[in-house]
Amino acid sequence: MKLKRFGSFMFILFLAIFVYLYIASQMQTKKQPVSLPTGLNPMVKAATNQLIQQTAKKGITVVITDGFRSAEDQDQLYKKGRTAGGTIVTYAKGGESFHNYGLAVDFALKTPSANVIWDRNYDGNQNGLPDWDEVVAIAKGLGFQWGGDWPQFKDYPHLQMDFGLTLADLQNGQRPPGSSLTSK
Repeated sequence: MKLKRFGSFMFILFLAIFVYLYIASQMQTKKQPVSLPTGLNPMVKAATNQLIQQTAKKGITVVITDGFRSAEDQDQLYKKGRTAGGTIVTYAKGGESFHNYGLAVDFALKTPSANVIWDRNYDGNQNGLPDWDEVVAIAKGLGFQWGGDWPQFKDYPHLQMDFGLTLADLQNGQRPPGSSLTSK
């Protein structure tokens, strides 16, 4: 009889320890909210300024049409062509774009008559090369990746620096060097 009680006691003790360890592990693995940056990464900003300066020397005026974008702004942009009027311009919801982490900019060209255009064949400096291609080449030389190289959704105005980080890394709190909010 004592052996039976001891066995029951051990089973209950084992079960209690298991439940305690399970609850403790769940509490430790719950993700803390990850703060998002609030502006363009300083290294991306510096490279963007260099892009503008270097293209100007070639007679090309680049306009940055978008840089840092909050998750809320991203969600509004995602609604275009879906629940809001217009055409689809992005497949990324808030937190799913490098813009949300201050690591991307979008650009356009400005003509001498001050029109902002996205014409990839425009040759405003009349050197026989599309200005768009010249901008992309300079951007790549500065370390940017170009959305026009993507295999699926081609995002021709998009330039980004990922610093070797994926969106999953960024969503989990990792940040590149120079970010105002870096992971610990």
